[in-house]
Amino acid sequence: MDFRRWAAGAAVLLSAGMLANCSQIFGGGEGEGVTTAMLVGADGDTANWISHGRTYSEQRYSPLEGVNRENVGQLGLAWYADMDTGRGQEATPLVIDGKLYLTTAWSKVKAFDATTGKPLWEYDPKVPGETAVKACCDVVNRGLAAYGDKLFFGTLDGRLIALDRNTGGVLWEKVTVDQSKSYTITGAPRVIDGKVIIGNGGAEFGVRGFVAAYDANDGAQLWKFYTVPEGKQGDDAPAYLQKAAETWNMDVLGANDAIGGGGTVWDSMAYDPELDLLYIGVGNGSPWNRAYRSPAKDGSGGEGDNLYLSSIVAIRPKTGEYVWHYQTTPGETWDFTATQHIMLADMEIDGKLRKVLMQAPKNGFFYVIDRETGKFISAKPYVGLNWATGIDPKTGRPIENPETRVDRTGKPAMVLPGPLGGHNWHPMAFSPKEKLVYIPAFEAGMLYAPLANWKPDTARGFNVGFDFAGNLPPDGGFRQQAAGTLKGRLVAWDPVAQKARWTVEHPGPWNGGLLATGGGLVFQGTTGSEFNAYDAGTGKKLWSFAAQTGVVAPPITYTVNGEQYVAVLAGWGGAYALSVDGDLINRKAPVRNISRLLVFKLGGTAKLPPPPPLADLPLDPPPSTASPEVIAVGQAKYGRYCAVCHAPGAVGSTVLPDLRRAGALESAATWQTVVHDGALKDRGMASFAGSLSKEEIEAIRAYVIKRANEDKALEAGKKIARR
Repeated sequence: MDFRRWAAGAAVLLSAGMLANCSQIFGGGEGEGVTTAMLVGADGDTANWISHGRTYSEQRYSPLEGVNRENVGQLGLAWYADMDTGRGQEATPLVIDGKLYLTTAWSKVKAFDATTGKPLWEYDPKVPGETAVKACCDVVNRGLAAYGDKLFFGTLDGRLIALDRNTGGVLWEKVTVDQSKSYTITGAPRVIDGKVIIGNGGAEFGVRGFVAAYDANDGAQLWKFYTVPEGKQGDDAPAYLQKAAETWNMDVLGANDAIGGGGTVWDSMAYDPELDLLYIGVGNGSPWNRAYRSPAKDGSGGEGDNLYLSSIVAIRPKTGEYVWHYQTTPGETWDFTATQHIMLADMEIDGKLRKVLMQAPKNGFFYVIDRETGKFISAKPYVGLNWATGIDPKTGRPIENPETRVDRTGKPAMVLPGPLGGHNWHPMAFSPKEKLVYIPAFEAGMLYAPLANWKPDTARGFNVGFDFAGNLPPDGGFRQQAAGTLKGRLVAWDPVAQKARWTVEHPGPWNGGLLATGGGLVFQGTTGSEFNAYDAGTGKKLWSFAAQTGVVAPPITYTVNGEQYVAVLAGWGGAYALSVDGDLINRKAPVRNISRLLVFKLGGTAKLPPPPPLADLPLDPPPSTASPEVIAVGQAKYGRYCAVCHAPGAVGSTVLPDLRRAGALESAATWQTVVHDGALKDRGMASFAGSLSKEEIEAIRAYVIKRANEDKALEAGKKIARR
């Protein structure tokens, strides 16, 4: 018997309602746990949420309709649980047999009774605090995988850990990366036929990307699939990597430890059991600037498609064998990853039922691809963009705007989307009833300024080949204009017609992932500290809850004893919260981090405690006395080593300290103790002694003091004007 076809057929019966409870046919009690058949047939299990996207197709759609358009106004808080960290929360919870499991920032794991919120157990892998400097985009974690009686998750420092689902005890632990390099894990694993599959991040720092499979029983590595060729690659390399090598300057790739090529598989995966294909999304190049990563032999800039960067790749989950790929951004140079949510569906296109794969990657185009062959079907912009004018329908390649090819021109260019994309990691959702994909989209362009004579640094900081030292002047009018370019929206996208059906505008970018339900609802949290329900057909807001914090994680829904619940992990953070000028964020929607799990049901009556006041420390820096030359050095070093976490212009967010207001600014000795000696390494601020001299560290302090005084004067001017 073909097991996969049998399981797929059982899933059809389940979804048709012919079997009342999948656990009756597939097991699922405390003894047997989660089986392969349960994962394949997850669409028919409306009680639980047993894998990251609920099903292998990653549609994030639940047929549940107990909460619906007519009664969603009665939705109330059933219970909540505060988290023990004030960093970004991005995880999708799992629910199995009335118990809820989730990961939090710093790779911690917690278990709760799904109806009452009673804590059951928790586990802290004790990730070293200094690992934070290896993470491009906050110390986040996006979730767990379940198989048998085990839960699997990755840690920020690159471990894959299996826990006993009932006790939280460690069953096995495997280091999956070279921990001497800046690899991290923030994404959720997937399990296919007893194989735990996990990727990693770190392309901003110079690593070489891969995805690997481990045995669910003991953690033994089964296969590893590299996404870019090796610098000193031999003739025995797999054929797919030999093919990739033809698209790189192999004399440069791997010549330095900080030019590993990138291509990390840090988030999205999907699986088709019938085709037995695993689809992975591959990230950006390392460094970003292709002129340094894969320079042209004639010195004219960057060259080559650089496979398999920014690609969707289909592989065999049993062996890691390459099957096909589609590259969304050939020779990418803007951090246009294809690691964004991959979703599978069967839909009629031009009168023919097609097995398709859909993705809205960072580059701003929504793609529909044949998932059997990797053949391009269609692509249209889902946000405003200027790097390309369209996608060639015959070749599937972008029609590029040459002015934005900064790796060839060597000149700065304002590019839309910017490195955060038109869509980032936040999951989409698909409603088969409405035939719409719901996209958490946004617009946030960036000035890409190539650095002349750039050299990589293997110790600390981004290795991207662009200048992050650019500074927004302390002028309120300019900032107001810049804030006007930051837009966030919920887009209901028709993937067949390739156009928006409806759009909801949000206060700003970086809004939450999505959930669609059979009750005709779409749930999403926002930067504006709300958790909302919309009509899936029209976009009308039907319900809203004041979450007290920005919500970026995606919701889930489940039932226990026939009662439907909706849950979401709230807590502001992530790349946008850290790397964007804090004043621009606050002009859109002032937001702070209050990390907690929120769980709702019809008639819920629980109440949140009053939020703490949103107040900044006073802006009272020491006088700026350093020379312009010292301040200029400080600005350049701040841009390379500090801006990614503490924001451009030193205008921090409410997640990490605003350095303009830091007490250490008063004392050169204290500043050196923190930045040079690593006094706060356990809190995420590692030593930069290997990358910055004491003189350069003091220059950074001088630059921050100058910026603080500029903004203090601006605030004083506003107060005088109000009088």
